[in-house]
Formats: sequence, C-alpha cells, structure tokens
Amino acid sequence: MIEQLPPLVSTDWLAERLGRSDLKILDASWYMPAQNRDAQAEYAAAHIPGATFFDIDRIADTESSLPHMLPAPADFGAAVGALGIGNEDEIVIYDGAGIFAAPRVWWTFRVFGHSRVAVLDGGLPKWQREGRPLEAGTPTPTPKNFRASPRPKLVRDAAAMRENIATQKELVLDARSEGRFKGSEPEPRPGLKGGHIPQSRNLPFQALIDPANGTMKPADELRALFAGAGVTAKQRVTASCGSGLTAAILAFGLYLTGRDDAAIYDGSWSEWGALPDAPIET
Repeated sequence: MIEQLPPLVSTDWLAERLGRSDLKILDASWYMPAQNRDAQAEYAAAHIPGATFFDIDRIADTESSLPHMLPAPADFGAAVGALGIGNEDEIVIYDGAGIFAAPRVWWTFRVFGHSRVAVLDGGLPKWQREGRPLEAGTPTPTPKNFRASPRPKLVRDAAAMRENIATQKELVLDARSEGRFKGSEPEPRPGLKGGHIPQSRNLPFQALIDPANGTMKPADELRALFAGAGVTAKQRVTASCGSGLTAAILAFGLYLTGRDDAAIYDGSWSEWGALPDAPIET
C-alpha cells in the first residue's frame, strides 16, 4: 500500500510507480460536444500504461435528464468494481485536457467514501510532452468488490441552494466564465437562461491552472484567488458550474489549500438555469 497518497501527483511520481498492483490509473477524459472529440476512442488509441477508462456519462444517473449526475451508491460500486478497483486500492486520475474532468472523478470517489485518490498534475498533455510511455487498446480488468460509503455533506441539490439564498450559510462559487456568470455570453446547452444564483461569486476554473504548463497553481496562489473571491476560513463553500464538472476544480483547489469540506451543486446551471421559478441574478 502506498502511504499517504498526496491529492496531486506529478508525472515523475506516477512514472516511478507504473505497474504497481495497488495503484490504479483512470483516464477520465471528457469533452464538451462542441469540441468534437471522442474521449473513449482517444483512450483506446493512446493512454498511460495500465490505465482504464472512466466514462463520466455512463458511471452516472443515466435516468436523469441532467448531464452526468451522481449515480446511486450501489451502481457506482458495481461500475468501479468492474474497472478492477477495490476499496483497498490507491487511484490516480488524469484527463486528456490537462486538468479538466479528472477533479470531477476525484470528487466522485470522495463522495462515495474513497479518499485514497489523486489527480495527475498536468494530465495526459504533460505526460506526452515529456515523451513518457503510452499504450493502445482497451484492456479488460479483473473485477473486484467496491463498497460505496456515501458522504452526503459533499453534495448539494436545488433545494439546498434555494435555502442557502435565504440563510447565506455557505458561499457559492461559480466556476463558469465571467460572461456566462453575468449572462452576457450564451450558455453552451440550449434552453438555459443566463446569469447566476443570487449572491454567488464568480471564480472561473481556468484561474486555478497555470497556463504555461497546464498544472495547478501553487497552494499560496490558490489561497489568494479564493480569498479574492470572498472565501473565509469560517464559511463553507459550495461550488457550481455548468454541469457539476468544472466546479470540482474549485473543490479540488480548496482541498489543496487544506479545505476538505467544499461541496458541489451537482445539477449546477444545467438544472438551475432550466428551472422556471429559480431566482437569477445577472
């Protein structure tokens, strides 16, 4: 067993541990439809050796009309077990964009009680730039048992968000662009109103990532960004975005600063922006 798996691991760290039976690697790549990229096909063509593919849209509540909502605990346990992951395993997650979808899967594992999970800093692009090994194909892992132990305190629904507008017990951070937050840019999903949840603050997820190399910014810079967005030590934070995906980058950034209690509004703007009676600010 790897001791004290850090939440963010470097490409050097992972390269030194490739092939360890107690370390599972997941490719969690996901892209917006407008990007016209097939994440699963790209995985099959080239992935980090030993990695299996985590399908965010399949390991989800497929009965929901909202995108990639959290699945039921038993469904998550069965899906993850089929990927060859057990409760005793350490997990490193990466994606093909650098840092985009991987934090969502990191958060999902934490929601279901698994804390020994990390994100690869810089993801597949950094791994490739460094000329590290890749493999092709779609392996069939040996199934294992995984028992999910839900942590509901890490998740918020629309009812909780409505209540928080009145109580202001939690600071809501919106990871979308400033234009989408203000309603001056169109939403990428049709039928959604523009704007934001009343009294929420805007912190676009890209601000947390170093544009030079696609890695997370240092913890001191993250603290300054969160402080600038109104985060205090005393108030809990709930992150939101378009579909609950990039909100996880904010939750992950908070975790890197020592805050392990950030929640995510799972439905995010895909839900709020479609509710006929939801209050909206612009």
